[in-house]
Amino acid sequence: MSAPSSDKPINATSSPMTATETPTALLVLKDGTVLPGRGIGAVGDAVGEVCFNTAITGYQEILTDPSYAGQIITFTFPHIGNVGTNDEDIETSNLASLSGVRGMVIRADITSPSNYRSAKHLDQWLKTRGIIGLSGLDTRALTRRIREKGSIDGLIAHDPSGKFDIPALIAKAREWPGMVGLDLVKDVTCGQSYTWNEARWRWGCGYEPGHEMKHRVVAIDYGIKRNILRCLTSTGCEVTVVPAETKAEDILAMNPDGVFLSNGPGDPAATGEYAVPEIKKLVASGKPVFGICLGHQMLALALGAKTEKMHQGHHGANHPVKDYTTGKVEITSMNHGFAVSRESLPGTVEETHVSLFDGSNCGIRLKDRPVFSVQYHPEASPGPMDSHYLFERFVKLIEEGK
Repeated sequence: MSAPSSDKPINATSSPMTATETPTALLVLKDGTVLPGRGIGAVGDAVGEVCFNTAITGYQEILTDPSYAGQIITFTFPHIGNVGTNDEDIETSNLASLSGVRGMVIRADITSPSNYRSAKHLDQWLKTRGIIGLSGLDTRALTRRIREKGSIDGLIAHDPSGKFDIPALIAKAREWPGMVGLDLVKDVTCGQSYTWNEARWRWGCGYEPGHEMKHRVVAIDYGIKRNILRCLTSTGCEVTVVPAETKAEDILAMNPDGVFLSNGPGDPAATGEYAVPEIKKLVASGKPVFGICLGHQMLALALGAKTEKMHQGHHGANHPVKDYTTGKVEITSMNHGFAVSRESLPGTVEETHVSLFDGSNCGIRLKDRPVFSVQYHPEASPGPMDSHYLFERFVKLIEEGK
């Protein structure tokens, strides 16, 4: 196996793998680096962008978040699997599609579940969802590599026999085009419209139906998360979810009080080829518009700004963001590899939020219309919950519009 090209080596000797152990899984990076491990989850191989996530809870929600389509997730937290899995903590709302996550990398073997809500061991759950996993890798070294060198494309492979055609796997990793220019929304959006009426989870009650539904909202599904829909329902919104390529005229014909632009995977410029013209029409209608993550990026494109690929992206549940409109700092959940270029924002757009990690843009609003968006995930489940106020801000705009 080839030696890593990073200044700080990653190899079998720095991982929990023993020298005599036969690897049953490999992480093959595009530069030819081959990292051995123990296979877990589904058998096979898959290509994607290797990223790391710093959250200490919510691995099941992360693995089912459609925004991670096309990515191999490295968890920096050591205890993955400790609460098992269940049928409630799933974020993909498209029942006809899986989330699109290509693989999972962890340091230690899956922790045995110890939680009253656990219904299935994580390993079995990964198998049922077709997600390939690898344990036994030095995830700290891999994380340092990504931080220093930037996100890198790769391939994750699992074969219980331990027999791998490494040259063929390296070639396959190098053939993958990468995230830039890639539209992954078509793989995760819903096939047809549907209504949603489930509110946030409550202790002892689970997910309850919404009540006092005062406002009609149409949510465009670019890879929408269930908890976004729950947050909208919990603030009194009757939600209709529509596919990503739905025309603005069809949305406006539903006479919504507001329009929501969802999160999603891939390059916003690629999805924007068909989404941005429709978003422009929705903004021009005067209806309140609220966007999150990919929805934020494509709204910015529709308003005349540009997006750019980030060095390593932001993935985790501990990102500090400042809200310029209130002066407050909130701890947020993030998952994005592209960002809106602050320098490209036109004069009609005001920057409202900024990352305190690297100063990148995290929110905008249109100065003369009820239109705003944020880069992060205010609906984060299991948390943090500092940013739930944004859904109330959206509802306030709707009420003012009425």
